[in-house]
Amino acid sequence: MGYPTKVQVIKRKASEQWYVNFPAVLAHAMEFEKGETVEWIVKDRYALTMQRKEASDKHARKKKR
Repeated sequence: MGYPTKVQVIKRKASEQWYVNFPAVLAHAMEFEKGETVEWIVKDRYALTMQRKEASDKHARKKKR
């Protein structure tokens, strides 16, 4: 199942900011936490991959159990 999302841009005099909102259902499924760092990897011009930069304490504890 896919989750269509619009790309947004805010243009200012000297810069632009691009935004893609992440659907809450996906964030919950991935167990993301507020402030977590992720990294975007460009596969090609049609695909991006996002991966966690580091395992959070919460996820590290789950794996140890």
